[in-house]
Amino acid sequence: MAHTVRTVIFSALIALMLAATSVPCHADEGGFETVFRNALYGGLAGALVGGALLAFTHRPADHLDYVGYGAAGGILAGAVYGTAKAATALAEVENGKVRLAVPSVIPDYVPARGHGEGGVIVSAQVLRGKF
Repeated sequence: MAHTVRTVIFSALIALMLAATSVPCHADEGGFETVFRNALYGGLAGALVGGALLAFTHRPADHLDYVGYGAAGGILAGAVYGTAKAATALAEVENGKVRLAVPSVIPDYVPARGHGEGGVIVSAQVLRGKF
């Protein structure tokens, strides 16, 4: 039992140290950095949640796979979020070059005006350019 508690505390301490480090950035990050960073933070958060769930089990040593499942789920969720965040438009024109990507789907709330009804609209950028 003491070995399991020590392992969980050590894993949580390592996760906190990794999350506390930051790298100064002086330029706009690209798509890969966004996806990788979100996947990393998602994995760390998922591992912490999986480790916290061990407190609710009868024998935590028998359920250490919760940490791995939490980390895997967090990595997948972080990668999906990072991909959605990094993708900006279907086609982007910059310096005479055309770049194709998956468009970001952006939900937005439109309040009611007068007698019209408000609601949620969904939009996606199809073309963006710098001229």
